[in-house]
Amino acid sequence: QIAAHPGKTGVHVLETGAEALLARAWLVENARQSIEVQYFIWSSDNIGTLAAEALLRAAGRGVRVRVIVDDLLIDAPDKALLALARHPKIDIRIYNPKTSVGTPLHARLQNALTDVRGVNQRMHDKTLVVDGKVAITGGRNMAAEYFDFNHEYNFRDRDALLLGGAVAEVQANFDTFWGSALCVEVETLYDGLGLMQKNVRVDDEQIQQVYRELHAYAKSPDNFAPEVRAAIADTPSSFARLARQMRWTDVELIADKPGKNDNRVRLGGGGQTSLTLARLVQGAKQRVVIQSPYLVPSDEAIALLGEVRSRGVGVRISTNSMASTDNLPAFSGYRNQREKLLALGLQIFEYQPAPAVQQQLVQRLTAATRTAPVFSLHAKTLVIDGKTVYIGTYNFDPRSQNLNTEVGVIIHDEALAREVEASIETDMAPGNSWNAATDDPDQQASQPKRSKERS
Repeated sequence: QIAAHPGKTGVHVLETGAEALLARAWLVENARQSIEVQYFIWSSDNIGTLAAEALLRAAGRGVRVRVIVDDLLIDAPDKALLALARHPKIDIRIYNPKTSVGTPLHARLQNALTDVRGVNQRMHDKTLVVDGKVAITGGRNMAAEYFDFNHEYNFRDRDALLLGGAVAEVQANFDTFWGSALCVEVETLYDGLGLMQKNVRVDDEQIQQVYRELHAYAKSPDNFAPEVRAAIADTPSSFARLARQMRWTDVELIADKPGKNDNRVRLGGGGQTSLTLARLVQGAKQRVVIQSPYLVPSDEAIALLGEVRSRGVGVRISTNSMASTDNLPAFSGYRNQREKLLALGLQIFEYQPAPAVQQQLVQRLTAATRTAPVFSLHAKTLVIDGKTVYIGTYNFDPRSQNLNTEVGVIIHDEALAREVEASIETDMAPGNSWNAATDDPDQQASQPKRSKERS
């Protein structure tokens, strides 16, 4: 496929959690040379644990594994993390370690008081690169709720699987972060030589015990269901379909540099992703469709949307309702701006916590499922004029604009852009979303959630 399309990138959009999980699992199982992984969140839940074990097995086959995880929300026991980093084929680095890995409580408090910008500056990137040929990027982190396996709360998300062309750019961006002073080796963080570091040690027997426990966990049918294993093994049966559906086109990666921008004091400053997406919106001639879980545009973003609307360009936005959001502070910011945004002529649709489309997207749900998990929007997508589509990690809020590093792909393909636009239109349809201008969505949230949002 790559040889048949020189200079182009093959793109397949991963709309469902099941497909996104199977793609990642099969690629890691079949990696031959290298795996590069970069995530904002890595949980120690079932999915996070099985992912760690899969990387450990790949390293056991001789595959070089490199991992970058942001420090803020990594969830791993100190000794287990250090044991994995001690594997001769695994290297793990932590981005901007000020609040979690290797940082004792007194150091966390000092960082929070003396380095507000530094503590708030996070790596929001999510990428996987296998053998330098295949990559995945998009909204999903490494945790159960991003792949429809959380029993209480799951995310409606979107990734792009890339083949050829732009994969080299994804890997180059990973290498830029890997070489940054902000990415610190796990072993260094646990050496305990300074007052600001923990002293954590693991001997050879402890390391092997961690490995044995991970392998035992993955071998248990209770943790790694046989039907999921069978689905991963059966993934090649889908290759013919994927080959037919894959669009070979021009794809460009947009990514922020480590550290985001040169502002070292204030929380503003912007970044490459913000500038590029603003230019895309500015160039729209007919319509702009945005999907973002958090909608808290800055003054500059509001001015841009107002200018676009003044030219007669339609703007439709899919975002979370109070009932579906996982982030009430962010929703509160949106709620305070909602009337102003609607006055600009924006059409805003707020996602329902139990949308009709959930049955189609979450394949593990059946008609017999009594209580479906809350379904919350997490996809970050922009479609311009039904011709160009961005899929990535960028939320429409000040953090993504100024603080978090973001990554994503701009895909220049009308057929694929229209497919994604149609998917978002389905999410915005009655039965899946409420119209923010006419349906009074806040009243659909539970009383405790409404009280908490206003407190």
